[in-house]
Amino acid sequence: MKLKQLFFGFALLLAQVTLAQNYYLHCGSILDTKSGKLLSNKTIVVAQNKIIKIQEGFVAKANPNDIEVDLKNKFVLPGLIDLHVHIEGELNSKSYVSKYIDNEADVAFQAVNCAEITLLAGFTTVRDLGGTGVNVSLRNAINKGLIKGPRVYTAGKAIATTGGHADPTNGSNRKLVGDPGPHEGVINSPEDAVKAVRERYKEGADVIKITATGGVLSVAKSGKNPQFSIEEIKAITATAKDYNMLTAAHAHGDEGMQRAILGGIKTIEHGTFMSEETMELMKKYDTYLVPTLTAAKEVEKNAEVPGFYPEIVVPKAREVGPQIKATFAKAYKKGVKIAFGTDAGVFPHGINGKEFGYMVEAGMPEIEAIQAATITNAQLLGIDKEAGQLKESFWADIIAVNDNPLKNIKTLEEVSFVMKDGKIYKNQ
Repeated sequence: MKLKQLFFGFALLLAQVTLAQNYYLHCGSILDTKSGKLLSNKTIVVAQNKIIKIQEGFVAKANPNDIEVDLKNKFVLPGLIDLHVHIEGELNSKSYVSKYIDNEADVAFQAVNCAEITLLAGFTTVRDLGGTGVNVSLRNAINKGLIKGPRVYTAGKAIATTGGHADPTNGSNRKLVGDPGPHEGVINSPEDAVKAVRERYKEGADVIKITATGGVLSVAKSGKNPQFSIEEIKAITATAKDYNMLTAAHAHGDEGMQRAILGGIKTIEHGTFMSEETMELMKKYDTYLVPTLTAAKEVEKNAEVPGFYPEIVVPKAREVGPQIKATFAKAYKKGVKIAFGTDAGVFPHGINGKEFGYMVEAGMPEIEAIQAATITNAQLLGIDKEAGQLKESFWADIIAVNDNPLKNIKTLEEVSFVMKDGKIYKNQ
């Protein structure tokens, strides 16, 4: 008899474990990101980390331990994807000194905070384009469920040339600089370039980022000059292709952009001083522009704060800030493909949603801006069968806002509901 009771108890426990807790999201309006249409009064059923059904009307939960979520007064979208962030921290007036003071653990604690803030802002997936290497560990910790954060595809350490933007020793005391090479992400030949990509792969990077031109915020005079040869870039992209890694190039100056495009880079970040000739090249080679308008606005503003940047940075910041938006507007009108990216980390994480408003102000329709941050970015990351839309069998990455984003794009700056991988992280 006892054995029978024990067996019954075990079977009951097994049934309870097997009977997973599902979510029934009662959605007043769902934005179909592919068609651009709003769908009314639907129920999204979530099991584990997937959407298993999207049903008409507000369907009652099937089992007592399932959970109904009231989003009847909300506008529901797939989780947003930011293709350009720096997840390890945020730039401030002390950043140029902190690299000599902070230990890896200090960077890690900053990164944990930045990751959670990004997720709660509705960005359930990001491409991290360069840090110290802590970003790889951060991604792993998120994937293990140890900390809260978006799904991260990271470049690890960006690849630069000696003295170029992302050379970690720029502006350093000569006694401290040493001679960084491919291991540190600094190259000076096609052979170095191949090794640097393989080093990133060995360290666990998912994507590759190069700094094809000078940078605004690096302690160096030029923010425009080309810094890689075409041969070096081709070596990088060919090696990255071997490892199925998406490639990105930071680029402000036109010549550096052209070399990046001809060398096989897939996304151009910033694109500040892009010529019409380069826009035509982007169309020909199916290259995407990631405009990072929010970063430009914030950099321009911070340049007027005494002491925020080193003196060598200030004129570059003042010049680049106003230009990016005009370039983006022209590129969009000419038919250059646009991907959504903000450069969060150059400004505080969590306000990534401001990018939508700037894109619309520059002439991009609301639905296309949203598609850039969902469907387009999912395609570029190779996850378009799992993310970017609300569909059955897709990941349960779901957000909600209080207003219709097709009429008020700035509502995406105030996300009220966040679910990632079937787990609710925010519900206001």
